[in-house]
Amino acid sequence: MAIILDHVNHIYGGDTEMAVAALKDVCLTIPDGQFIGLIGHTGSGKSTLVQHLNGLLKPTGGAIYYNGRDIHDEDYNKKELRSKVGLVFQYPEHQLFEADVFSDVCFGPKNLGLTKKETELRAYQALRQVGIEKEYFYQSPFDLSGGQKRRVAIAGVLAMQPEVLVLDEPTAGLDPKGRDEILDQVAKLKEETGITVILVSHSMEDVAKYVDRIIVMNHGSVMFDDVPREVFRHYRELEQVGLAAPQVTYIMHELRNAGLNVDPEATTLEEAKAEILRALGKR
Repeated sequence: MAIILDHVNHIYGGDTEMAVAALKDVCLTIPDGQFIGLIGHTGSGKSTLVQHLNGLLKPTGGAIYYNGRDIHDEDYNKKELRSKVGLVFQYPEHQLFEADVFSDVCFGPKNLGLTKKETELRAYQALRQVGIEKEYFYQSPFDLSGGQKRRVAIAGVLAMQPEVLVLDEPTAGLDPKGRDEILDQVAKLKEETGITVILVSHSMEDVAKYVDRIIVMNHGSVMFDDVPREVFRHYRELEQVGLAAPQVTYIMHELRNAGLNVDPEATTLEEAKAEILRALGKR
């Protein structure tokens, strides 16, 4: 079943002179099993939007439906919703607080009322899914590297066995190796479980490589919503709002302008390689 945002608006400080419209008439449908990239300049409404998906924020106007029900109905179970729509914040320290890694990941399933055995089994499976080795299970989460903290924070959400995983800038501040490791793990998890993944990112390369669909936010509104190739076709418009296409797209346009008959809309290294080899083969 889908998440549906029906003409959602959100205004911060609505009763003051400092009122800011963070979301403006947003209409989206997020079906099961998609890998979605959510991009936009700082202040475009990305983080506000994802905090509406599990009811952390309530819209000023419009409605949000999960599995056909308005999540802000009086009798709606928000606790159950947050076990199904899991949000991993940009800074993992915001979600880590127990004395050791294993206890931290146990926290969510334990609060679902599961038995100790089931709780610990879920925590173990989740930590293994994100690539945390047993030697780290009983260390303080605050002694881990930045990349390891991100993995533990993701494991804490996965242990709830959500149907939707929302990752808000999960690779911010990580080196390229750490970034690739985390996103490769997320992609593998999606393939194995069919979970819906929403990736908030500033990296156009990451978005182009991993996602099926891109939603571009601009000043609280949806600017584009399409497959990566179609979105990055509008790279000039993206530049005007502080974004860009992946670097490989610019390189392909330069090769095309230099006379090599390549498709300039390639968005990943693999696509670019295939196009260049095809064009050179024709020569």
